[in-house]
Amino acid sequence: MPRLMLLDTASLYFRAFYGVPDSIRRSDGTPVNAVRGLMDMIARLVTDYEATHVVACWDNDWRPQWRVDLIPSYKSHRVAEIVPNGPDVEVVPDPLEAQIPMIRKVLELAGIAVVGADEHEADDVVGTYASQSAFPTDVVTGDRDLFQLVDDQRGVRVIYTARGMKNLELVTEVVVVGKYKVLPQQYADFATLRGDASDGLPGVAGIGEKTAAGLLGEHGTLQGLLEAAEDPDGGLSASVRAKLSGAADYLKVAPAVVNVVRDLQLPSLEEAGAELSPVAGAARSELEQLANDWNLGGSVKRLLDALDRVR
Repeated sequence: MPRLMLLDTASLYFRAFYGVPDSIRRSDGTPVNAVRGLMDMIARLVTDYEATHVVACWDNDWRPQWRVDLIPSYKSHRVAEIVPNGPDVEVVPDPLEAQIPMIRKVLELAGIAVVGADEHEADDVVGTYASQSAFPTDVVTGDRDLFQLVDDQRGVRVIYTARGMKNLELVTEVVVVGKYKVLPQQYADFATLRGDASDGLPGVAGIGEKTAAGLLGEHGTLQGLLEAAEDPDGGLSASVRAKLSGAADYLKVAPAVVNVVRDLQLPSLEEAGAELSPVAGAARSELEQLANDWNLGGSVKRLLDALDRVR
């Protein structure tokens, strides 16, 4: 059976960079630890989870201006340089920045589709493909925000990498409920209420995870909760009403920021070249040559072997 795998690519290559020693370098001194690590990740993931199609989802804009216009603090702590009329520059260690073109080259030679969308993050590309996929889908990420995509009925799972490749967690609906006491379709509203310091989302002051889960359990959605807050008989305490009222401006705009986009105009999987196949001909020769030129060690062979097993 076909199975789609969507890679939150930046999440993975950051993890590879910090997980593999940067003493591994090519002859000119450029580190290749992120390149090696990412190839090993993909080789293992494709093999273990039997992916037939893979898309490396890309951040064409890691901090879209339309999200910043709604919540100015959005990812502000990760900005290295503000660029007028263009994507801001993210804080990326120089040794990793130097490897990103190499990562793109390796993915190209391996025949792994890379898809991004202007003015959108990789999360939005993931969200669109996951929501429109005709067959089971695995989302590979270390970002909890993508738990909102989990859908047992449609076979959408998250392969969660936060604890490392040796401790991957397969996230289904029962896992989300067990961890957070909310359904996946409530997760974005839950994150909106709770906030997320890693993304610069302030949340509602005084409402933490437990309270947010309880409120959504009772009222279903953020919209339902806000309607209850306006109703004298809505069943909310004066304290909760005051907290929601104090965050009214934030709550009007936050859902548009927190919810991933699910309807981008993207190439189809066929148009993107997402179906995996063994690497052959000139591409295989060039990739094998890069293994030597870039000191990629056995990572190239492991990736090629993984793709050779795809039929």
